[in-house]
Amino acid sequence: MPLKTLFLNPPSFENYDGGASSRWPATREIESYWYPVWLAYPAGMLEGSRMLDAPPHHVSAEETIKIGKDYDFLVLFTSTPGFQGDISLAAAMKAANPRLKICFVGPHVTTLPEQSLNEGTAIDFIVRREFDYATVEYANGKPLNEILGISYRAANGKIVHNADRPAVANLDEMPDVVDVYKRDIDPRRYNVPFLLYPYVSLYTTRGCPAQCTFCLWPQTLSGHPWRKRSSDAVAAEMKKAMEYWPWVKEFFFDDDTFNIQKARTIELCSKLKPLNMTWSCTSRVTTDYETLKAMKEAGCRLLIVGYESGDQQILKNIKKGATVERARQFTKDCKKLGLLVHGDFILGLPGETKETIRRTIDFAKELDIETIQVSLAHAYPGTELYDYAKANGFILNEGSKMVDEGGHQLAMIEYPGISRDYIMEMVHRFYDEYYFRPKAIFRIVRRAAFNSTDRKRLYKEAKAFLTLRAARNKAVKETRKQQGPLAPSSVGTPTGGTPAGEAKSETAEPVNA
Repeated sequence: MPLKTLFLNPPSFENYDGGASSRWPATREIESYWYPVWLAYPAGMLEGSRMLDAPPHHVSAEETIKIGKDYDFLVLFTSTPGFQGDISLAAAMKAANPRLKICFVGPHVTTLPEQSLNEGTAIDFIVRREFDYATVEYANGKPLNEILGISYRAANGKIVHNADRPAVANLDEMPDVVDVYKRDIDPRRYNVPFLLYPYVSLYTTRGCPAQCTFCLWPQTLSGHPWRKRSSDAVAAEMKKAMEYWPWVKEFFFDDDTFNIQKARTIELCSKLKPLNMTWSCTSRVTTDYETLKAMKEAGCRLLIVGYESGDQQILKNIKKGATVERARQFTKDCKKLGLLVHGDFILGLPGETKETIRRTIDFAKELDIETIQVSLAHAYPGTELYDYAKANGFILNEGSKMVDEGGHQLAMIEYPGISRDYIMEMVHRFYDEYYFRPKAIFRIVRRAAFNSTDRKRLYKEAKAFLTLRAARNKAVKETRKQQGPLAPSSVGTPTGGTPAGEAKSETAEPVNA
């Protein structure tokens, strides 16, 4: 028998979606959680294991420590903002159960393995990047010095970094995550405002060949090499999921980019169409009409799309590999086909000015898509954006200081000529300008009028949003009284000439924010 293993997405801030499948860890304005897909894979390989997703199931730190007493091995998925709290929790779990071996996984420890081991003395080892097979090998008794892709503290106290592990090549050899979901979690605990409730999410691919400088996962965890599950394997798992939860309203493919290869997407759609299921997925604006049409005919309802900015130079700065004009055409194609779009935008990317922010807000209103998400630009360790911002002295907050005491995101980057306070204020103004328009209000009212489930949910979300908005506006007024007017901005790139991303030669996804 392997070591009795607990795969943990740990408790942290209240309503904090901090790891395991959140590419932009933070407490949301409206409570929402993404599925712990990464933890589910190795949990499905080990007999006697359990996956505990503490935040959505509201399992406290005290309860987690108690649960940990029954296990021999802990695999904890950590995040940069939550790392300090996670190492404190790990220390408490080891104190309560001295035999417990502890492994940390995730982007933060992948990028900073030595620093993480020095700060977290209760951590026995770290797995860098994909951690499926390394954690399973350890649980089955393989010695640390023989496991690829790990960093650990040797007997003499020296930190050892084993050779990197190649990326997982055959995804069809991995277990079906829905089997672990069925065993260990309750889908009714998961909510994302723009997805139908209840929903279930999983991956059909790993990796993303795009080079977006801000995007956390391809640069730290999943990698750039794009690997796919066979269309037959995906269809078989979806059929099983529909049998497990016939009451689930929607399935979501949370790939870095679901439809990056046209031929594969069309082939997969041909296997999904007979299932008569409703699903949504991630997408790039480079997806053509024919592919979108195949998706719609196979049951696709909504696409999560990283528009990021309405300024072409900023898109070039972050190596987005897309144009504003292409984004316009893509949106028109989606509307023609009846595909809904949830658009992700980021303020505070390299090259940002008051003018580019205004351009992005106006661009979003021009697109007039179903829903939006507006995030602050965060420079996570391990990303090209972090290296750029750090080298130029633009980073003011790092690590746990990237969020406030409640886990809400804080502006961490400030460029010459445009203050972080201004960028933060414009994130809030972006939401106000977008949603307090007749078109947007009409869409919300229409949804509430024709769907009782949506009506209750929208009321709860609107109440939370408006309460937070009132508190935020009050705080802004008090800050202005104390500090005076916000500093003016200047036009141009933050370096005074060289656009970011070109000095050396994003879903985020915030995705999941």
